[in-house]
Amino acid sequence: MKATDRPVAGWERAWLAAERLPPAYAGLAGRYFAPLAVQLAALHRERGRPLLIGVNGSQGSGKSTCCAWLVQALREEHGLSALALSLDDFYLTRAERAALAASVHPLLATRGVPGTHDIDLLRATVSHLVGQGGTTVVHVPRFDKASDDRAPAARWDRVEAPVAVILLEGWCLGARPQAAETLSAPVNALEAAEDADGRWRRYVNAALRDAFLPLYNDVDRWVMLRAPSFDCVYRWRLEQEHKLRARAGAGAAVMSDEEVARFVQYFERLTRHCLAELPDRMDVIYSLDNDRHIVNVEGL
Repeated sequence: MKATDRPVAGWERAWLAAERLPPAYAGLAGRYFAPLAVQLAALHRERGRPLLIGVNGSQGSGKSTCCAWLVQALREEHGLSALALSLDDFYLTRAERAALAASVHPLLATRGVPGTHDIDLLRATVSHLVGQGGTTVVHVPRFDKASDDRAPAARWDRVEAPVAVILLEGWCLGARPQAAETLSAPVNALEAAEDADGRWRRYVNAALRDAFLPLYNDVDRWVMLRAPSFDCVYRWRLEQEHKLRARAGAGAAVMSDEEVARFVQYFERLTRHCLAELPDRMDVIYSLDNDRHIVNVEGL
């Protein structure tokens, strides 16, 4: 039976309804993501221990939805405990970023780039989730993007450990430090006007070297949802914000279209860097077209 011919399971119908996704998503998942779930289940059997899977994708690429489907498939079809973690949930608090903005560079008040995450907290959380922390219940941080701050601890998820497969997704996950000489020229108006001396981008680059590279040593397999270019990222990110606004309702603290246009400039340098440099380091690559349709798969 081809993956596209697989019947839609009861758990999948319920999941699609909960996520407000069209029935057609089940066919897409069956064709493209079900083989990855099979591969990850086999890798877990082979290694006999919990796995950490890194998932890279630019803003709006669909990586969160992909990971959410994989979690359900691993649980329901392969009998494995699974959990999706987002790098976004490990942003520094608003107060911590304000302190960085005052002491290092004003642009660090805005969440997003390396240097605005608490990687120590992320690594400690993963360590507990895979059963290395001596606890059976792990409190997993969550970030409230509407308030631009880490959610109170009372709202963090409680997860039983150990977890067999952890899917960690993030827009810059997998990015390596750039060569020093590539940092000198700004890539957009934001860098030219507000980081003229390059201090912000050097700080970001140092965070990749000092905090992110050690994290990558713990990753068992890498997956990438590869955008065709940076040019489509603004449109994808705009669509995300419109959906957030629709869910949150009138008066919610979401960005205007103009604010989104400025916001994506924070991500431009490393998004372009990832698109150029990461494919050679990935185990599985889903290549997307301008409308986020998967047009090619490598590694499955």
